[in-house]
Amino acid sequence: MTAATAAPAPEVRPRGRAPIRERTLRNDRWWAEPTITGAVLVSFIIYSTWAAFQNADYYARPYLSPFYSPCLASVCGHARAGASIVHPPMVGVLGPWWAISPAIIVLIVPLGFRLTCYYYRKAYYRSIWQSPPACAVREPHARYRGETRFPLIMQNVHRWFFYLGLLFNCVLTWDAVEAFHFPNGWGHVGFGTVMLVLNAVFLWTYSLSCHSCRHIVGGRLKHFSRHPVRFKLWGFVSKLNARHMQIAWVSLVFVALTDLYVRLVASGWVHDPRIF
Repeated sequence: MTAATAAPAPEVRPRGRAPIRERTLRNDRWWAEPTITGAVLVSFIIYSTWAAFQNADYYARPYLSPFYSPCLASVCGHARAGASIVHPPMVGVLGPWWAISPAIIVLIVPLGFRLTCYYYRKAYYRSIWQSPPACAVREPHARYRGETRFPLIMQNVHRWFFYLGLLFNCVLTWDAVEAFHFPNGWGHVGFGTVMLVLNAVFLWTYSLSCHSCRHIVGGRLKHFSRHPVRFKLWGFVSKLNARHMQIAWVSLVFVALTDLYVRLVASGWVHDPRIF
């Protein structure tokens, strides 16, 4: 039989999706992780929003809440000198036109940094947007367009929030140093001092473990041997990056606990124990 008279090959049609009506065939508790993740994220959003609008009890000498740092109120100078802030007037850096809590301005950077973080995208995409809620679980959305259109294309500003976050970390580090400055002099330590120091350490660790930080330190290098310093930094950041998820949760919860502790001390509900 010649090629001209050979029978045509049978047409191969692509097979469609399997006719599975169930959302998933998984038998494990796949819903537990996104449920817990969503509960913690929503709890933090509720608490941070409430704390930001309080505009009170965010300073108890020498502790300043991280939600209100850097302090933008007119009493900031007195706060550094040791005055107790209960209901400060909204004058100073913001001016008399700003009538609500300065934390509304302060929290833009840390919340923007968290919301655009690569890990937190995965966390709230799965737990809140259900896109998808877990591996091998069908999502409720009809189509997926990725992060190429508005509003998700705004996630690309993450690196700029990373740079601003480093500046905020420097301010919070100074707040931790100030936490050693009691009315009777420097060098004393209270429980709040430990809280502010650990808060600064966790936030620095979270920033350094960031995926953007890893790329900034070692990205676009073709030969690590020609850049030994950057190679060592890249190796250090890479080790932190492997724990980025755990660090992200610890730093998120701890910054809320630090604000809560300062708030309880400033309002008189808790007496700050002096360690030495």
